[in-house]
Amino acid sequence: MNIAITGASGFVGTNLQNYLKTSYDVSSMSVRYIPNQQFEIKGQTIIHLAGKAHDLKKVSKSQDYYEANFELSKQLYDAFLASEATMFIFMSTVKAVADKVEGILTEESIPNPKTHYGIAKQQAEQYILSKEIPEGKRVYILRPCMIHGPGNKGNLNLLYQLVSKGLPWPLGAFENQRSFLSIENLCFVIKELLENTAIPSGVYQLSDEESLSTNELIRLLGRSLGKRTKIWKINSLFIKSIAFMGDKIHLPLNSERLQKLTENYVVSNKKIIKAIGKALPVSAEQGLMMTFKSFKK
Repeated sequence: MNIAITGASGFVGTNLQNYLKTSYDVSSMSVRYIPNQQFEIKGQTIIHLAGKAHDLKKVSKSQDYYEANFELSKQLYDAFLASEATMFIFMSTVKAVADKVEGILTEESIPNPKTHYGIAKQQAEQYILSKEIPEGKRVYILRPCMIHGPGNKGNLNLLYQLVSKGLPWPLGAFENQRSFLSIENLCFVIKELLENTAIPSGVYQLSDEESLSTNELIRLLGRSLGKRTKIWKINSLFIKSIAFMGDKIHLPLNSERLQKLTENYVVSNKKIIKAIGKALPVSAEQGLMMTFKSFKK
């Protein structure tokens, strides 16, 4: 099977190529949005990872999200429908459904994204779902939650730096639960989609089996480093006031970062687990420990 991956140089793309290259003919497909362009699809399978990620620094223009995450995906999907390729995998995001979650997020949740990033991804989903899938083709929309693994940068790395320096975790008063997704589990699911033609086309959320609190993450980090962790339960209203000031004067802690570190965001993966008929190979704790180990290098 020939597989073309867009966004192959990114974190997910790099790991996915390494995971699949021993079993498949994998190539990188360079794409970017240009009005009225038409793509020539050569591979049997397209895994569309390319797009514009959420910008925490807020310097991106809103148009950038719609061009990279919606218009480009639309062009690529139209090319797929007109080609002889038989499978299209679109990497969306749980943020295409909700920025905040009450309870557990499922595929039946009504989409209500709030950011340009999430709205553009949702528009791409709706376009794909609006088209009838020709006989002999399979189409999957994947909604991963927070993906982590070797080479990953972001809030997990920030937490690692804090614990490795022996600094206390000051947000212990926030009790939360959130889902994560190991890159190992993501790659495993995609390989199952490639090999099992009985898996129905559709939308599938991806997450590890277990959810964890940020306080549990801090303890795991301590275990990975062989350090005793310090968790301070400072009044949450005081912390929120500091984050509010951070919005104004650009402190390391601002409202958006505080939300990401302390929010409840639990994602159900029951639909994909039932579809593939197999358990995920890596537990949430195992996957996180592998990611933390990679930070030491």
